[in-house]
Amino acid sequence: MNPVAVATVFGIVFVGELPDKTMFASLVLAARGRIGLVWLGVAAAFLVHVAIAVTVGGVLFTLLPHRLVQGVVALMFLFGAAIAYRDTDTADTAEASDTGYRFDGLRTVGTAFVVIFIAEWGDLTQILTANLAARYDDAIEVGIAATLALWLVAALAMLAGRLMRKLPVLLVRRVTAAVLLVLAGVTGFDAIMGSSTLI
Repeated sequence: MNPVAVATVFGIVFVGELPDKTMFASLVLAARGRIGLVWLGVAAAFLVHVAIAVTVGGVLFTLLPHRLVQGVVALMFLFGAAIAYRDTDTADTAEASDTGYRFDGLRTVGTAFVVIFIAEWGDLTQILTANLAARYDDAIEVGIAATLALWLVAALAMLAGRLMRKLPVLLVRRVTAAVLLVLAGVTGFDAIMGSSTLI
């Protein structure tokens, strides 16, 4: 196991998910149902998406030349940085979607799963996870680290929803964008030079 890779993936996905629309969707869901059941549905949806993302990343790495994959990954990181910098109004969107509807039991798990499963398609953290799986060529390590990061963010959303809503979303988005720009630069350098750095 590569501890640098695991820590890097965990940190990137964790920071990327904090101001994400699915995190805010989790907050809204937690306000309407039992927290443990909402978390189960959210966690299951994240697990499915991580499996899809690392599979796509692994296939890209296997089928395409390494330098081409690195170039594509660098562009995807750059694209992710642009999304992170641009998308700063998710909190308002999540609050606007509040209908006051309450639900419990298996409906809570199912509703949470469906909402997050749909919301996560093409999402920043799904793109990041696919990129990182291709970058490190290790679907299992990346999948475990990404899943744990997403589950932790979901748990924070369940337990500290109101506090999370007060975080400066713009600042977190800009930090995420800066980290992704650095990764784009490092990965682009690797693609040009045909080398591999620690990140």
